[in-house]
Amino acid sequence: MDDVFELSKFDEYREDNRREVKAAEGGLPQSLWDTYSSMANTYGGVIICGVRERKDGTWFTTGMKNASKLESNFWNQAHDQKKISVNLLHDSDVKIYKVEDDVILVIKVPMADRETKPVYINGDMFRGTFKRTAEGDYHCTPEEIKAMLRDQAKSSPDMKVLEDEEISDFYSESIRLYRLRYAARRPNSAWIKLSDEQFLVQIGAASDKTKDGKIHPTAAGLLMFGQEYRITPHFPEYFLDYREKLDPQIRWTDRVQTQSGDFSGNVFDFFSLVYPKVTADFKKPFMTEGPYRVEETPKHLAVREAIANCLVNADYFQSWSVVIERYSDRIVLSNPGTIILGKKQMLRGGISEPRNRNIFKMFNLIGVGEHAGSGVPDIFDVWESEGLETPMVEEQFGEGIPDRTTLILPLIKKEPDISGKSQAKSQAKKADEMKERAASILDILRANPTATAPRMASTLGITERQVRTVLDQMKNQQVIHFERIGRNGRWVINES
Repeated sequence: MDDVFELSKFDEYREDNRREVKAAEGGLPQSLWDTYSSMANTYGGVIICGVRERKDGTWFTTGMKNASKLESNFWNQAHDQKKISVNLLHDSDVKIYKVEDDVILVIKVPMADRETKPVYINGDMFRGTFKRTAEGDYHCTPEEIKAMLRDQAKSSPDMKVLEDEEISDFYSESIRLYRLRYAARRPNSAWIKLSDEQFLVQIGAASDKTKDGKIHPTAAGLLMFGQEYRITPHFPEYFLDYREKLDPQIRWTDRVQTQSGDFSGNVFDFFSLVYPKVTADFKKPFMTEGPYRVEETPKHLAVREAIANCLVNADYFQSWSVVIERYSDRIVLSNPGTIILGKKQMLRGGISEPRNRNIFKMFNLIGVGEHAGSGVPDIFDVWESEGLETPMVEEQFGEGIPDRTTLILPLIKKEPDISGKSQAKSQAKKADEMKERAASILDILRANPTATAPRMASTLGITERQVRTVLDQMKNQQVIHFERIGRNGRWVINES
């Protein structure tokens, strides 16, 4: 977290989703613990006491007195579970710094791991849990808190045994096709000779550890091999949607969705239908391995992993569907739920922590899915080797916004290094694009000053990162500033 606060950069910093300043002139403010909770439940961050924010977003010190006493009071409250549910800090995370003639207290709050979330205040989980966006702290909804509790468990939700369902209710054709893929992938496996029921137990789609001693489906088995009308009583928000938009004049050039009635609607069949559609125009090599022709390039395999990753990590209890969109210039894969290990760890790789472990296992058994946790970094490496623009990963959450993770895979080549007039033309084009986006965002803020970056991104059809880039530029140019009102706030246009 050293990148979050360096004393030498004090004059450059502004408040954002990882930095917050508190005047603390009358002691520790109550809002400090709101921010502690919000940072712990989001990406971590730093709280700086003894500092105020000007209207233009710059900071100034307040001349805080008794910093040592304030630090002592902070530690007393940090160790009090009636104040905060868990103390995540070490001694080195809280420091007093001198800034010219004043002192400030800097508290570095780490991101809590999934077993610890939600981090909440005042002994009240459902009223005292916060998360954080660039606009500040906000109260988590009961749905967000329940999502954190589901992710907290060592056993994932898809391991639950559904004793009111029967194996006979599975879609038999899905099981047959899965077993064919399994046998092709693992021709020497002893499981090939098992009955369907025993095979489903072995792969985690069913369980014989039940009250009545019979074999019943697991939640993962129902999602993978059930029919849509059998799935939705257990997962009311369940919906998988593939939208192909190759012609801008047509709403959808192709669509696959689980309520269409023309296929089972389960996860396995959705994957089997959608993967060939997404990669239909990818070039295939004429290569052989032994007697077999190889028809999948690293780019094919990367997309296959991305689709599986989207389905494996979806929170099927949340009120937003899995959506996979294929455009001529990009593939966009979105699933409900944030990233369990956090975005930074996911991009780093090396640790695998799927939200639905049994579904992950079932994909892995047929050669889909990366057990070492390197799936997403490998996708980035393939895109780099193909000379394509860099993929983007975004998490969306906020007050009134369901949690969502999106992976964007551009299908256009990186611009080559250019110079002279061509470079100037390219820069001018980007500048015009930024102006257009800024004008659109200003229109949104005039109509709704409390609009959040995720809402603006959704309205404009661009990424949240692109929205924040424009907002940061307009703040630096003093076109707008963010004004706090209690725990919330609004955007103010600095009209001349």
